[in-house]
Amino acid sequence: MNISVPPQDAKSIDRHIGRRIREERVKRGMSQGELAQRIGITYQQAHKYENGVNRTAASRLLLIANALGVEVGDLLPTAGVVGPMEPIGRLELELARNFARISSERHRQSICQLIRSLANG
Repeated sequence: MNISVPPQDAKSIDRHIGRRIREERVKRGMSQGELAQRIGITYQQAHKYENGVNRTAASRLLLIANALGVEVGDLLPTAGVVGPMEPIGRLELELARNFARISSERHRQSICQLIRSLANG
C-alpha cells in the first residue's frame, strides 16, 4: 500500500515536529545551541528544524528525542491529524520551563490552583 502526502501536508508535519522539538527543548531549559551540540549539528540547522524549514530525517529525529529525553512519538502528530496548531508564545514556554524546575509538589499544585483562579476570572 502506497500512501502519498500532499506537499502542503508534509510541510505542516515538518512545522508540527519543529514546534514540538522547540517546546520540549524550552521545557528543559536547553538552548538551541545546546541541543545542536548534543546531536552533532550546527545551531543554524537546529533553528531550521524547529521552524520546519528543513525536514528532520528519522535518524536525526531519534537523536533529538534522545537528547530531550522523550519518545520519538511525542514529537509526531497524533492519530495522523495535522491541522493548524495554536501558537505557543515565549511566555508560555518560559512558564512551562520554570514550572518544571519546581521540585515541591505542594508548590506546583498551588501554582496550578492560582493559574486556574486567574484564568476563570
